[in-house]
Amino acid sequence: MDLRKLKTLIDLVAESGISELEITEGDGKVRIVKSPYGPMAMQAPMQFMTPAPAMAAASAPAAAPTPAPAAAAPEPPAGHMVKSPMVGTFYRSAQPGAEPFVSVGSEVKEGDTLCIIEAMKLMNEIEADKSGTIKAVLVDNGSPVEFGQPLFVIE
Repeated sequence: MDLRKLKTLIDLVAESGISELEITEGDGKVRIVKSPYGPMAMQAPMQFMTPAPAMAAASAPAAAPTPAPAAAAPEPPAGHMVKSPMVGTFYRSAQPGAEPFVSVGSEVKEGDTLCIIEAMKLMNEIEADKSGTIKAVLVDNGSPVEFGQPLFVIE
């Protein structure tokens, strides 16, 4: 299962009223359980076949990589922030290879489509909540976004 899809499912379970979600895709199975006592626990995909001896050595736990020092994020330009209303995948255009809905410098009116956020295979058009000029696009095309994450700056 794709890591972005898995993260989206975890976030949806965390924000929803459900306490458990189980998904089978191909020969993998994922179960996400919301714990009332702390962070969510995730069960690893079940293996139905016994691993070969070479596979057993490869599946030994590896040392966790040390995280790189976090680089300071650049400050977004001042102006009105358009934030993501949901968790999903950000797309600047309706189809791959098509022109983006808006770019830096584009004039927008309230209600114009700025982007699409895909959540659970549903394409959700995100509209401008203010008229003005696009000063910055803060997310890369095809990137996962969180609820409340800034997407655009309109001035």
